[in-house]
Amino acid sequence: MRRFFLLMPLAVLLAAVVVVLATEYVVARPGHRTKDVAYVPASAPDFDKERHILDVYSPNGAAAKTAGYPVVLFIHGGSWTSGSKNIYTFIGRRLAKQGVVAVVINYRLAPPVHVPEQAADCAHALAWTVTNIGRYGGDPARIFVMGHSAGGGLAALLATDDALLARNGLPQNPVRGAIMDDPAGLDMYSYLKEMKYEGDQQYLVPFGKDPAVWKEQSAIYKIKPGMPPFMFFIGGETYPSISGSAGRFRDRLKVIGQPAQYTVLPGKHHIPMVLQLYWQHNIIYQELLKMVGA
Repeated sequence: MRRFFLLMPLAVLLAAVVVVLATEYVVARPGHRTKDVAYVPASAPDFDKERHILDVYSPNGAAAKTAGYPVVLFIHGGSWTSGSKNIYTFIGRRLAKQGVVAVVINYRLAPPVHVPEQAADCAHALAWTVTNIGRYGGDPARIFVMGHSAGGGLAALLATDDALLARNGLPQNPVRGAIMDDPAGLDMYSYLKEMKYEGDQQYLVPFGKDPAVWKEQSAIYKIKPGMPPFMFFIGGETYPSISGSAGRFRDRLKVIGQPAQYTVLPGKHHIPMVLQLYWQHNIIYQELLKMVGA
């Protein structure tokens, strides 16, 4: 039975990447990881010491580089209810090896918070990046966002929702481009109104029951001229709602005169779309490096 993007439980994803993580200890790992940096002040009333943190991966010698490297902020998936930056160390290391400063973040999960709070967390992480990334060798004028699955939907909000950023310390949108890796949640308004797949009720946990919130947290309704460029990578065997909403997003971009690069990877299912990022020469990195100018 075909479901939406009923993402694999975190335990399954952990099992799928265990070999990848183990291999990290026996292969060359160029670059430097700065771990568990708080992007929200510890004095904030809602500070979460486990979720309001991020890791920065810098190429070797980045701090001494005069111009600064391009920056990619990566947001993990997990149905808005699971996931951790610690699963995706391979992405940070692969980006750093190829001349990109990577920021891999945690954010609070549902329950007890909902997607609006998660989007605010991501915006806070982006604001931290703008202010601080120069100390890690990154160029604050060249910041890009990237996400897989639910993280793709959150990354799309950072690229499109200027009001969200303004509420969280960014009066101007600093995002220079968005890389969507099999993104989920681009149009939760349409999806939750239809409720046509078994198990769809689970998404009311992170999104709530108010259709106005579903629409507000769907980046497809925030498309407007002047946005940063988007780049899509969609699995040829992914969930139909992911390919469908991504295709509609692409079409709306074309209508406003901002056609997006849109690549379908034949035979790829949803989870392998992120696992392939372990290999530094895969097509996503190849095209990402062109976008960011690494």
